[in-house]
Amino acid sequence: MLIGISFKTWFSHARTLGWLRAVAATTRTHDAVTSGRVRLFALPQYPTIPAALEIAAPAGIAIGAQDLAVHDDGPWTGEVSGAVLAEVGATLAEVGHAERRAHFGETDAVVAAKTHAALRNRLTPVLCVGETERSPRAADEVRTQVDRALAPARAAGAGGPLVIAYEPVWAIGAPEPAPAGHVREMGDALRDHLTGLPDARVLYGGSAGPGLLPRIAGSVDGMFLGRFAHDPAAVPAILDEALTIGGDR
Repeated sequence: MLIGISFKTWFSHARTLGWLRAVAATTRTHDAVTSGRVRLFALPQYPTIPAALEIAAPAGIAIGAQDLAVHDDGPWTGEVSGAVLAEVGATLAEVGHAERRAHFGETDAVVAAKTHAALRNRLTPVLCVGETERSPRAADEVRTQVDRALAPARAAGAGGPLVIAYEPVWAIGAPEPAPAGHVREMGDALRDHLTGLPDARVLYGGSAGPGLLPRIAGSVDGMFLGRFAHDPAAVPAILDEALTIGGDR
């Protein structure tokens, strides 16, 4: 299973490193991690990535970025390229989060270009998909989002591991996650759609936290955590849950 967290801009540099130290102390000895059943990743703000790697890498926690540029080099002031992220040791890049779409105007074309940028730089995209409203056509909507995001990379022959973070927009920031039955239905649909990609994993995000994983584990490969994991004590609770479930897909 794969368990990840994005800190967005909730955490300062110091608080991020403190969280990682606390979680690293757990992962070094927790059976879920030492047995290889669970892998963890964290996505801090850009300036924190090098220091985060020093803490996380020895504890088996992968570090990635919350975004990346479309271009690998050139006159793009203020952008951070996938090439530089890979150079400093990041191994993942989040792409297409609903907040990027809503607040920064990212379109399907931008998301697709960033997915391609991640893959060609050997970063694992954490590709966020999710329907905006509850609908009987939700599965069709997210399958289309995946296909559009992967189209340029496929055309260029760029491939590699892929993480799909299913986050229904209506559940992001909500008091409760989406109903377990809905998550299982969507997880199954996405997994079936990705059958030809053996290195693809489907995570659930959207108000995800302790207590949810046992109810959805049969249909997803892990969780993309939000504010319910801001307390590092939540992580060992989730690892305990994952250990009882097992790590096989």
